[in-house]
Amino acid sequence: MLSAMQIGVLGATGPAGKGLAARLASVGHDVIAGSREDERAAAAVAALSDRWGERVATLRPGDNAVAAAASDMVIVATTWEGVIDTTREHAALLVDKVVVSMANGLEKIGNEFRPVLPDAGSLAQAVQQAAPKARVVSAFHLIPAAAFVALDNEMESDVVVCGDDDGARTSVLDLIVGIPTLRAFDGGSLSNAIGLEAFASVLLTVNLRHKGKGTLRLLGVDGYKAGKE
Repeated sequence: MLSAMQIGVLGATGPAGKGLAARLASVGHDVIAGSREDERAAAAVAALSDRWGERVATLRPGDNAVAAAASDMVIVATTWEGVIDTTREHAALLVDKVVVSMANGLEKIGNEFRPVLPDAGSLAQAVQQAAPKARVVSAFHLIPAAAFVALDNEMESDVVVCGDDDGARTSVLDLIVGIPTLRAFDGGSLSNAIGLEAFASVLLTVNLRHKGKGTLRLLGVDGYKAGKE
């Protein structure tokens, strides 16, 4: 079983960041919910504490700099438009740390979503460029924000993890399988994150047009098992 870690979540006042912070705290990690403003972070943590009580007792607020200083892992959960600037602003605090990029660049046109990809190829690769001494891994791209925060519900998604640093990738795989019912899969190098980010637009379009809540499930393959890879 994965030991509890100190994890900072940048942008934890948005739906995805708030939900992921709550989910990680619920499985025992020491989570710092970051925001550009201390007051917003405190309000987000207070709302989660009111809803979930002791289940998120290890969740605490701080500004993004405090979250970026977390000792074990940092997750960049801002809106996709702000992910590169936020990472660059805190790059000095991210040196040698495992940094998780989970953003998808998307624009809604009519009744569909379309991918928005940077010159770097993917937002995850752009995050690596913004913090060149960090150990960037991509994950959590295809999980709806509402699924993270609904702690009474089991999570149904599979999560593909990509990263160039083997140790960092393994750390994130271990983190994911520590969340009950989630399966994790090693997706190889960070360059493969472009496929996940682009596919997010397809998945959201399917859900929009079919009025559903579809997620990623991989059939015919076993997920990652901690300590056995």
